Amino acid sequence: MVTNGNANTSVKLNHITFYDRDLQLLSQNFDTTITLGPLQTRPFTFSILADAPEGDYYPTFSASFYDSNLNHKTLVQIDNTPVELTVVDQPDAFMQGKKKTINMQVANPRKNNVRNVILEVSGAGITASPSRTFVGDLAAGAKTPVNFSVTPDQETTLNLHLTYDNGNNPHEVTMNIPITFGVDKKQADPVMSNIQVTSVGTTYRVTGDVTNAGLETANAVMVTALPPAVPEDPYKTYVVQALKPDDFGSFEITFTTDGKATSVPVQVSFKDSDGNIYTSAQNVTVPDGRLAAVKDDGPPLIPIIAALVIVAVFVGGWFFYLRKKKQ
Repeated sequence: MVTNGNANTSVKLNHITFYDRDLQLLSQNFDTTITLGPLQTRPFTFSILADAPEGDYYPTFSASFYDSNLNHKTLVQIDNTPVELTVVDQPDAFMQGKKKTINMQVANPRKNNVRNVILEVSGAGITASPSRTFVGDLAAGAKTPVNFSVTPDQETTLNLHLTYDNGNNPHEVTMNIPITFGVDKKQADPVMSNIQVTSVGTTYRVTGDVTNAGLETANAVMVTALPPAVPEDPYKTYVVQALKPDDFGSFEITFTTDGKATSVPVQVSFKDSDGNIYTSAQNVTVPDGRLAAVKDDGPPLIPIIAALVIVAVFVGGWFFYLRKKKQ
């Protein structure tokens, strides 16, 4: 920027240059004659390429007028500090088909603002929501949270691609997060206890409690018996409903067996907040073959036969006595 400080006289500028041995000038110098009227100001713009190492540089701005030159050194700082992308919180473990949230932070440690900040999320076998977040402008020293959820179908790598503009120059920052499957330490964990087995006719009746030993809510908790058991009315399946952490509920199921089973698996199922279904089973001991022998097939035959023999002997003896008495 050049200003003519004379209030009543114009000046002519005929050679305006910008040079430095460490900075590359991309535009042309101003070699034409330019007239500045009294108190007028004229901007001069130069495009340079800062391909030198980080640090402070003092290129020279020179303007020629009359029989002298006006030289001015200006400060140019080269700073390669990138915008920072940081993981604030992520799951302890990922599970196939289960949605998890990752909390990120985008921070600008530079001394100037950056523009058009965009974060893109991708990866093989991954569904991300949102997959592209427009942050916009980020002031010097400012930071902003960026959260998204991922649902992996396979073990893979999550790719984070952050782009932004520093002035007119585009820049990018990348980060990779490995997605490996493991045990979710916070997941709901329904556990059965206080199990009691009784029989009603040919039907087994199992009662007990289900306690959520996990740190998340177990939704739509249901209990049922699996083969070789055959669920029977009135409680083929028992719905305990939702269990918050450390909460419990009672259940009752009824079933029959073939009379040979000594134990049957009892299954507990529940849904997480995203509707994914999880199951677990626990074997429950039942009396061995006892119920198969008590089916109603009519009265016992041996006592009836014995009774008939006694009656026949009695009747035969009575007739023998009468006959002898007549003789």
